[in-house]
This record gives sequence, structure tokens and C-alpha cells, in this order.
Amino acid sequence: MSRTDAPPQLERVLAMIPWLATHRDVAKTEVAERFRVSVDQLEADLALIMMVGVPPYSPGDYINVTYDGDTVDLWLAPYFTRPLQLSPAEGLSLLAGGRALLAVDGSDPTGPLATAIEKLEDALGVSGVTVEFTTPPFLSEVRAAATAGVRIDIEYWSGGRDELTTRTIEPGPPFFALGEWYTDAFCVLRDDARMFRVDRIRSVRPTDVTFTPVAPRSGAAVYHPRPTDPRVTIELPPHASWVAESAPSEAVEDLADGYQRVVIAVSERAWLERILLQVGPEARVVDPPEWQTVGVDAADRVLARYRA
Repeated sequence: MSRTDAPPQLERVLAMIPWLATHRDVAKTEVAERFRVSVDQLEADLALIMMVGVPPYSPGDYINVTYDGDTVDLWLAPYFTRPLQLSPAEGLSLLAGGRALLAVDGSDPTGPLATAIEKLEDALGVSGVTVEFTTPPFLSEVRAAATAGVRIDIEYWSGGRDELTTRTIEPGPPFFALGEWYTDAFCVLRDDARMFRVDRIRSVRPTDVTFTPVAPRSGAAVYHPRPTDPRVTIELPPHASWVAESAPSEAVEDLADGYQRVVIAVSERAWLERILLQVGPEARVVDPPEWQTVGVDAADRVLARYRA
């Protein structure tokens, strides 16, 4: 799995497991400091580790971890001592994923993951595999403005509205999530906090106005639902369970036919259209009534463009 395929918590957990496996009974505060998270976030990460396994996901299928007190103790099941039979393609994919995880804050560059990668390179007959993550053109300018506390004027393309606007923002420290770079900024135009994708910034111009910079935050969220954002209820087929996991879901109900009824906060109509187009006609918008044709309307527009 590449780093850009995984949400921040998952990639951090994947990097955390090999380190914990070789550091038994370690203090929670030490682990939290190493991986740059709070102790509360660490406990949430450890709870996720307990879900690693096979159905019905009983604790200890592959990894067991205890963290009731002030320390963490993790050990691996015997499955991990058995040699793997990998095809060259599988080995290369695993190698790229391992290299990506070494870039996560807290990973040990000389630890068991690094050692395993070196052995895998030898077995594949390759060396010096590099996993590069592309950076958007104005990332350095946004990062510099966030560090210095300088307002910037930007031209910004909004994916939700499909329009180019000019904004004046006070950027927060850029962070990487869901395969993209974001800045949690104060937008002067909206007089409120807004999230901006850095790759959608078309130009940057520093101003003479300054502000108090904010410190980087671990586990920053890409979207913070507001009370005024619409809540939409959708019934999703079994193959679309990823929606409940990745979207800002506020309620999830399993239905008898394998479907899920999910209530999600929607920032922009265009965002929901893309979700429904990905899932296909089996997705059903239940409520509110004025949103029930969102997917059909979007599909009709796409079809009309195709026929034009």
C-alpha cells in the first residue's frame, strides 16, 4: 500500500506496528511523542490495531496489544514468522509501500521495517528504490506564509463550485492527508475558517498584513462539518461501504439486504454528485426530498456531454 492510498491514521498505525513489536512494554507518553500525537489519539490508534485480522476480527488474530495502563505492549502472531511466497510484482508493491511508511513521522530508519526492506531488495535484485510524493507548485509559498504569519492573496479553484475565485487567507501549516496537501486557513472573504487544497491554488501573492502563526497539528482533519451544512441520508450497496469509512458520516445503520443507511454532512452538492457517480445507480438518496435526484441529474449531465 502506498502512502497516498491510506488515510493519516492508518499510515501512522502501519508505521507504528513494527516499532512497537521491537519495543515491548513502552510508556504511552514515549510512543505518543515519537509519533507526534496526543495520548488520546494514540489510544485510538491502538484500538484500530486491534481490528487487524480476519472475520469476525477477534482480538489477537494477527496482532495483540495491551494498553490499559500507562504502557503499551504489542506482539505478533506466529503467522508473521512463516516465509512468504511473493511474485515479483507483489514484492515490488510491498517494497514501495514499505519505503513510503518509512517516511511517516516516528518510523525507525534502522528498525525492523528498514531491515525487512533491505532483505526484500536483495531478494528482488533491486536497490535504492525511491518513493517520491509530488508536491503542488505553491506548497513552499504557503508553508513560508504559515510559518511567518503573513496573509497571502491567492487565486483558488473550488472543486465543489467549479469556479476560480480570489481569496485572502491566513494559512495554517500545510499537512498531507488522503493523498493531497491542505492548509486549514482563515478566509477573509468568508470571515471564517476554511480548508484549501494547495494543488488548487493558481497563484500566491504575499501581503503586508501579518497574523499570529499557529503550531502544526497532528491528525488534522480535511473537512470540519458545520451546523449549517446539509445532512443527507443515503442507502448504499454492500460494495460501497468505503463511503461510510471515508466520508464525514454522522450515523450508519446496517440494513437487512446488505445495504447501509448512512447520514453524511455535505459541504458542496458537486462533492455528493461525485460520490454517487462512483457508486452507481444502486445508491439511493432517501432524505431530504430535494436531494433525491442529485445522482440522476449528475449522470444525465455527464451523458449529455458525452453525446454532444
